[in-house]
Amino acid sequence: MAKPKRRYVCAACGSVTTRWQGQCADCGEWNTLAEEAPQTVFSQKHHLSTGGRPILFEALDSNTPLPQRRGTGLAEFDRALGGGLVPGSAILMGGDPGIGKSTLLLQAAAKVALSGASAIYISGEEAAGQVRLRAERLGLAGAPISLAAATSVRDILTTLGSTQAPALLVIDSIQTMHSDQIEGAPGTVSQVRGCAFELIRYAKENDVSLVLVGHVTKDGSIAGPRVLEHMVDVVMSFEGERSHQYRILRSLKNRFGPVDEIGVFAMAGAGLEEVGNPSMLFLSGRDQPVAGSAVFPAIEGTRPVLVEVQALIVRLASGATPRRAVVGWDSGRLAMLLAVLEARCGLNFSSAEVYLNVAGGYRLGDPAADLAVAAALISALADKPLAADSVWFGEVSLAGEIRNVAHAGVRLRESAKLGFRDAFGPPDLPAKHDEARFHPLSMLPNLVDRIMGDE
Repeated sequence: MAKPKRRYVCAACGSVTTRWQGQCADCGEWNTLAEEAPQTVFSQKHHLSTGGRPILFEALDSNTPLPQRRGTGLAEFDRALGGGLVPGSAILMGGDPGIGKSTLLLQAAAKVALSGASAIYISGEEAAGQVRLRAERLGLAGAPISLAAATSVRDILTTLGSTQAPALLVIDSIQTMHSDQIEGAPGTVSQVRGCAFELIRYAKENDVSLVLVGHVTKDGSIAGPRVLEHMVDVVMSFEGERSHQYRILRSLKNRFGPVDEIGVFAMAGAGLEEVGNPSMLFLSGRDQPVAGSAVFPAIEGTRPVLVEVQALIVRLASGATPRRAVVGWDSGRLAMLLAVLEARCGLNFSSAEVYLNVAGGYRLGDPAADLAVAAALISALADKPLAADSVWFGEVSLAGEIRNVAHAGVRLRESAKLGFRDAFGPPDLPAKHDEARFHPLSMLPNLVDRIMGDE
């Protein structure tokens, strides 16, 4: 048998190297390499072609019944999952500390338990009494949830193996779990990977819906090895600003449903409340028309959400360095859009400070927001309010063209349903669509002329 080789694994990105070094060569993080337990290396005479158990193959058109989804009782949670929990699935949920992950999962487990199915909630971060205090505050003290505080995967699986498999198993969190078969402290790459593998294998073999809570790093990505996201079926991110009441549950990976689907919740005194119409939440407070405000119909998964884009232009004295501040949008895309407005439309932003904000703490990643941002900037520069019942969407190219975007019909229908009479967008859409009056714009100068009043 050959001598075992040393392996060093980065706790930030999961890359492997054969020698220790202060900085990870792949992700650039410092002091993140830790030695992993040595793996036994067998000689070539030990083959894996014998000694195993034969596996059974199954045809795609087999008569075996397909797994049926189970609703959690929270419509927004089910929407983000693609319709509910799939038996035997593994779900990884990440989010900032204090954002409400444990609260949401405790509410979901209570709904499942009250529906007649069994639900188990295992906490590795809190004592059972602390979880019960939260349940009492949420009004869930009477829910028949099986609660435990444990961190040993061996103890957890031994206990689960002696009882009937639950419909839902919540592990809060995977970074606190520990296996006595793996060297290293809880939270290390080898421990997280090994513990997750054992728990996922139990869920697959017993048709249990498993939810793993994951910690996040300072940049918002899920902590631990990247392979953890490949092992699970669904990766979800619970997002939101703690200064705002709303929370967004976003699906980043889903083997059983659409990706980028969202569920919207509002944090209240009695826990998380579902928001059935998030557009009204993000558009609240628009009583009087103000210059620099434009409404954009965003698409999150299959759901249209109307949000308000706000811009402020402040002229500076000559010689001062202008500032650019962005909240909820990409700062690089704002710089590009300002350059296009200056080069193609002759507008001057070089001597002014530019502030851009997406109302409600919402974060936009849709390129169709270009036209709404441009409209808000031009409106703020000209100090002319846009029509309160209008929406703006379209992608802006470096040549100043307004290009078509996906799901235009869905955006228009949602806008008309919420009372917006006019819509401005790319020229290759139909002039009339449902109840919204559509006004095509082919070039960015056309937008400037319309707002400035030259058309």
